[in-house]
Amino acid sequence: MGQAEQEKRARKVSLAMKRQRSQTRRLMVALLVFLAICASFMAGFFLRSQPDIMESLGFPVLDGQATSTDSSTGKTTFDSVSMRVSDVENLLADFSLDSVNLDEATSGMLTAMMQATDDPYAVYYDPDRYNSYIKETTDRSYAGIGVVFSEYNGRAYVADVFEGSEAEAKGVAAGDFVIGLDGDESHAWTMTEVVNFLAEHDGSSVVVSWMRPTSLDAETGLEYSTTLACKEYAEENVSTELRDNVGVIRVRQITANSTDLVRSAIESLSSQGAAGFVLDLRNNPGGYLSQAVDIASLLLKSGVVVEVQTNEGSSTKKVTGTTLTDAPVCVMVDEYTSAAAEVLAAALQDNQRAQVVGQTSAGKGSVQVTRELAWGGAVRYTAAYYLTPLGHQISGVGVVPDIMVSANESMDNQIIVAVDSVRSKIAS
Repeated sequence: MGQAEQEKRARKVSLAMKRQRSQTRRLMVALLVFLAICASFMAGFFLRSQPDIMESLGFPVLDGQATSTDSSTGKTTFDSVSMRVSDVENLLADFSLDSVNLDEATSGMLTAMMQATDDPYAVYYDPDRYNSYIKETTDRSYAGIGVVFSEYNGRAYVADVFEGSEAEAKGVAAGDFVIGLDGDESHAWTMTEVVNFLAEHDGSSVVVSWMRPTSLDAETGLEYSTTLACKEYAEENVSTELRDNVGVIRVRQITANSTDLVRSAIESLSSQGAAGFVLDLRNNPGGYLSQAVDIASLLLKSGVVVEVQTNEGSSTKKVTGTTLTDAPVCVMVDEYTSAAAEVLAAALQDNQRAQVVGQTSAGKGSVQVTRELAWGGAVRYTAAYYLTPLGHQISGVGVVPDIMVSANESMDNQIIVAVDSVRSKIAS
């Protein structure tokens, strides 16, 4: 091979090596660019998930992306229901093709929120329901259908039926729940709603749909309907009876003047020879706590009547020092004795002033508050619990009698047991 040919071959090898080195450099550059893009993507993804860092670096944060942290609790704002809802609302506003019905969304969310609490009495009233059945009016009538209503776990039920009323004639009985009025069964009817609805229909008739459960806790039972006239019923709230030397005082409800009526009953029966008393609170749905305290004060010389527990702490209500008699006393309760009536029975029992006879009471030892909302409607929630003088819960527990008497016994036979209990104390 000549020298010229060798030089030519050498030039070709040199060019090939240069092309290979150039191609290798291009591949390395491409690889480095790819890796840099991946790193940037990952860093951006991380930073987007850390809005606090982005803000500290001076980058803008999209609506709904920012969070804040409460330094005292360590919780972010997304631990708040309102912030979670706001996040979804912003997403829908920015990206959804459909709009949200504000009223329907509000009603659904607030109803679900109240149901998510442990409070069986918590409820959201939309503006229409609130204005129709809940909101207080100064000219409200006192028309009814001849029954006394109470409430259990947010549902109105019959605590007592007036003797001789149309409701009694048509078979309405204590323990029957209201499930509908004039065909409206769209929601659980509270006691306030039922009472206001009937008051608004004074002078006319309403169709009441009832459910008769086997117990207050039962969710189902026999259903039936009655058409009843709404009118004012003149029913004596406090009635008396003298059985030999024992006076029986029945209190249907604890109303604004119950203390005066009970005082008059004790004085009247005492003048007739009563040496002891039976305070009959069966079928009593409660009422004014202040009146329950005052009635207890007629029988107790000293001591705590009730402890009231709120989220601000506990306070006690004591007797007022207006003792009227120290004669033996027995208190009667049943499964429909509720609220302030339970407070009264428990006060006399815990202070060892009276034996309790009957069945365990309803266990409705709580106070509900209704708050109007700025945009209309309202929410109701439990704001306080009643505890007995010895610190026992009433809510969900009830007052347990010292002497149990079957509910299957007639009302009169139950009174006989209570009267005998008082007589045994008089004799001793």
